Formats: sequence, C-alpha cells, structure tokens
Amino acid sequence: MTTFQRTDSNSIDFQDLVKLLDADLAIRDGSEHAFYAQYNKIVNIQHVVVCYLDEQPIGCGAFKEYDEHTVEIKRMYVKPAYRGKGIGLYILRELELWAAELHYPATILETGKKQPEAIRLYEKAGYHLIKNFGQYENVENSVCMSKDISL
Repeated sequence: MTTFQRTDSNSIDFQDLVKLLDADLAIRDGSEHAFYAQYNKIVNIQHVVVCYLDEQPIGCGAFKEYDEHTVEIKRMYVKPAYRGKGIGLYILRELELWAAELHYPATILETGKKQPEAIRLYEKAGYHLIKNFGQYENVENSVCMSKDISL
C-alpha cells in the first residue's frame, strides 16, 4: 500500500532519500554539482513529503517559501526501481495541495537540462517554462518552471 507522510527535514527517511538524490545528481551534473549543492541544503525545511510503499520509503519532495505568494519545489526524488509508475507525480500533487492549503497560489522550481525525465514530469503536471530566477538566472543548464495552484 502506498502512503504519503507530511513531515519536515528532520525525517531520517527523507535524509536517506536525499543522500541517494545527491549521489545521482553528482553524476549527472559533474563539475557543476558543487554550484547546485550549495542551494539544496535541507536543514530547517518545514514542508516535506515522503512516499512509502509497504512502509518502505521510496520517494520524497519538499517545498520552501520563495516569497509571500510562492513556494519553491525542492528535493524531488523517487528510487530508480519505482520510477515510471506515477510516484513522482503523486508526491508533487501532495506538495502542491499542502502549499495551496497554506494559501500559496503559485509554485516555482528549478531542474536541470540533464534531467529530462524530471522536465517531462513537471510538464505532465501542468508546469510551464519561465525565465530562470534567482541564483539560476544566468545558469545555462538550469530549467525553471512555474504553476498556478490556487484552490
């Protein structure tokens, strides 16, 4: 049975999944990994979703406030054996629902050109390309996206 737990970055399951995510990104991003890693710290993230299958953690995602109207989706990951089954989409929808419940009308996110499966997931979920924001503004490998999640 698949379940979703709302938690925070103190979750050991979330921390373990993020270690797997970071290892994967280190390979994909190569020499650019250190740049991205500095913006992906998980300390004090208050909004984390961990997905469980038969009580085993298989995926995660998080968000943090970007501004008073927007949250930034962060740290999306699904273990390779569970990819292609819609788990990432379910995690993303749970994050969007939670953010909307907290009265945020919009989400933004950053992913990389070297993560085409992530780009497809976000497009499938209704995200559209936007101008690169913040620290990603002049980063060639970054892809930034947004979605209106108003209830």
